[in-house]
Amino acid sequence: MNEQSLAGQAAFAPANTPDIANALIADAGLRVDVERRRGRGAGLNPSGRFEARQRETFDDGWQTLEELPPFKTEVQVEKPRTAITRNESPDIPFDRSVNPYRGCEHGCIYCFARPTHAYMGLSPGLDFEAKLFAKPDAAKLLERELAKPGYKPRVIAIGTNTDPYQPIEKEWRIMRQILEVLNRANHPVAIVTKSALVMRDIDILKDMAAKNLVRVGLSVTTLDRKLARTMEPRAATPPRRLEAIQALSEAGIRTSIMVAPIIPALNDHEIERILDAGKAAGALEASYVILRLPLEVSPLFRDWLLQHYPDRYRHVMSLVRSMRGGKDYDADFGKRMKGAGPYAWQISRRFEMATRRLDLTRRNIALRDDLFVPPDGSGVQLSLL
Repeated sequence: MNEQSLAGQAAFAPANTPDIANALIADAGLRVDVERRRGRGAGLNPSGRFEARQRETFDDGWQTLEELPPFKTEVQVEKPRTAITRNESPDIPFDRSVNPYRGCEHGCIYCFARPTHAYMGLSPGLDFEAKLFAKPDAAKLLERELAKPGYKPRVIAIGTNTDPYQPIEKEWRIMRQILEVLNRANHPVAIVTKSALVMRDIDILKDMAAKNLVRVGLSVTTLDRKLARTMEPRAATPPRRLEAIQALSEAGIRTSIMVAPIIPALNDHEIERILDAGKAAGALEASYVILRLPLEVSPLFRDWLLQHYPDRYRHVMSLVRSMRGGKDYDADFGKRMKGAGPYAWQISRRFEMATRRLDLTRRNIALRDDLFVPPDGSGVQLSLL
């Protein structure tokens, strides 16, 4: 894409953000050809923010760009020392989580976890979708941590960073191994996914649900197949996610529907329809999150918006900034999930009214932690190595 066409796209940017044009022109060398990134979400692959050098693709006149191979999913094995990650964020209802994978093949353009790939020296763009890390020892590490003297059980959240049921889980089966460990230990777990693959593990989840040890949240961003395919290229289709809600619910597993993220002027008109569909499928509760654009996610999302919905760019970003204090993102606790201002208030009222009408309001039914049985402790000393 040449400088002239980029400048033309930038004309859709809000008048108070003249830097958009310069940013897009600067990104021209980072844009990946459509054929190379087919089936992916991001259009750019910028270097991570910690890298000393920035990569730039350019045509040297020898047509070498045409010879570059398409982005294929590559999986590396990661050997972490621990399985459980702790957090003290006051606006998150859990203090520990487990992440079977780093990076996510679903390729959701809005994914707030994209910036974490920079810690690996990789791009939060296409690298985040194609260069993945699997943790095959996660279940063993988890079992050892649960067996440590003094461990106190609390709900472990899985899927809060990257999706534990992304496509590579079919082969690696790390999530299933983790569930087997949690089930044996009677340990409570909360799962978030946008994949129908969760239905594979209904046998384990049903057993845990009978002891009130599990709840599952399915994220349904839109009911529009075209928008979903563009925005979440390798995630399950909206009907398949609703099918998963129904299957889990019929198995007696507490299931909720998550409208996440809500993107102003793009999918916000679907809030009530999504909740109606979730209720019909058997969801018991509902939640939502406003679009978050931290760090590298902002330029990636803005570029995607200009490519696919240029006529809405000005309106979408204006509303986003109206909820973020005039910025693309506000990371303050208490504001980052729901936003602030009149438009954010309107979204919250619509959501509240719809969930009340459908009886999808939070019931605050705590998962049990009094049934916990520590593993036998085999291999605990090895965890110190």
